Amino acid sequence: MSTATLPQIVSYGHELDMSEDKFGLLRDSSDAATDFEELRRRREQDGYLYMKDYLDRDEVLNARATLTDRLAAAGILDENHPNIDAVAKPGSGYGFKPEMTEGCEPVQKLLYSGRIPEFYRQFYGEEIRHYDFTWLRAIGPGKGTNPHCDLPYMGRGTHQHSTCWLPYGDISFELGGLMVLEGSHKRMDLLKNYAYRDVDGYCENKPAEVKKVAKDGGWSFTGTLSHNPPTLRNKFGGRWLTAEFQAGDFLTFGMFMVHASLDNRTENRLRISSDSRYQRASEPIDERWVGIKPPAHGLNGKRGLIC
Repeated sequence: MSTATLPQIVSYGHELDMSEDKFGLLRDSSDAATDFEELRRRREQDGYLYMKDYLDRDEVLNARATLTDRLAAAGILDENHPNIDAVAKPGSGYGFKPEMTEGCEPVQKLLYSGRIPEFYRQFYGEEIRHYDFTWLRAIGPGKGTNPHCDLPYMGRGTHQHSTCWLPYGDISFELGGLMVLEGSHKRMDLLKNYAYRDVDGYCENKPAEVKKVAKDGGWSFTGTLSHNPPTLRNKFGGRWLTAEFQAGDFLTFGMFMVHASLDNRTENRLRISSDSRYQRASEPIDERWVGIKPPAHGLNGKRGLIC
């Protein structure tokens, strides 16, 4: 599909340059879904793997139905519309909602048993483990997520783990899905002073950082790489890549892949998606994201250093 036929894409309030050398569509690797040698080669080359219809659509939509019922019970959805449509009630507190996945059997089954963990077992070629924390987002109209890499938020164990981004429903360009920056995982010349920083780390010998992080529970830095996706693309090169996603699509990438999201330009609908993480069981794991109640970015997850 030529970019000339696509609508104008907007991310964090910025219109992206839709020229074919600056914007494109994700490569669909479903043709190699059972060829893990080829999938490993493609992820090394592209930094991501996207496979359309890789998961059972009905299973994904069943998980969506459970999530939207929970969102409705929390007062987030407009009761004048069916829950499954995920129409937001204005000012109802939608956004980052990981608590919606706790004890949610359809979501836990979808993410942590069956085809997704089996994919990672085959991809890594050995037994795997997953983080116990699930990042669930119900994003309403407005700006999407800034460009970033995942490592600053989860880099205390292995650096070879993977993110699985999963859409719970069909996501049009207008509703706004995830996008990745082509080739960015290879630009360590630009990432080395950013990617290895820890948002929960702080300097014990700097009183202002101690107060901000260790006492007030903040971050030493936000983990954001840029507030301007077009300018960042100009710096890194490559193209911003995205798609119109459908329930059943599967997207995975590593910790050094620069990614962001499109703005939700609908009037009142929520874009529901989750991030989950997987790694080799033989490698060290970040303690912030495991256990019955993972510390996450809370006070127990802070780490002091002498700087």
